[in-house]
Amino acid sequence: MKKITIVALGLVLVTAFSCKQAKKEEEKKEETVAAMYSIVEDSTNVKFTAYKTTDKVPVGGTFQEVDLKYTAGTTPEETLNGLQFTIPVSSLFTNDATGTRDPKIIEFFFQKMAETQTITGTFSVAGNNKSTVKLTMNGVSTDLPMDYEITADNHVNFSGVMDLKQWDALDALASLNKACEILHTGADGVSKTWEDVAIEGSVLLEQK
Repeated sequence: MKKITIVALGLVLVTAFSCKQAKKEEEKKEETVAAMYSIVEDSTNVKFTAYKTTDKVPVGGTFQEVDLKYTAGTTPEETLNGLQFTIPVSSLFTNDATGTRDPKIIEFFFQKMAETQTITGTFSVAGNNKSTVKLTMNGVSTDLPMDYEITADNHVNFSGVMDLKQWDALDALASLNKACEILHTGADGVSKTWEDVAIEGSVLLEQK
């Protein structure tokens, strides 16, 4: 009788231990799933600031369409690393009241390039608030260094400066400057469109 009781007790203990282990494994699994970061749909924002006249007057704009491809990761950096984007040039918007600026930029700048439809890129994020984008424009792929910060509410803000010379885009820039010669002429009588363009981007991350 004692032997049966001991065996039964052993079975109860083994069963309890097994259930406890299974519960721990399940909790661990749920914990891992909860820590995955993804990008909130339609949260992407891409802005640029170009400059005109020798006084370097800023002209800002955005791209209203950005297509993303990425793999969710356990950290924000893991999710952002390898992130690919495609920007249709046609989604350019500079909020120009006359309605003439955007068509001019597309016709006299982007349509003078080897690839006239899209700008594409892939992020490499290693941490320490530094990242690199392999940016392809005008048929040229070049690294664009970008700083980034992650806010307390999981917004990721990127910033960098493009030198259009690195994308062989100076001929396209000259074409745009010619088309906007009067508008890009300052008080000194010189018409100028600068080759450096400030870039800002942001996405919102969420845990799922």
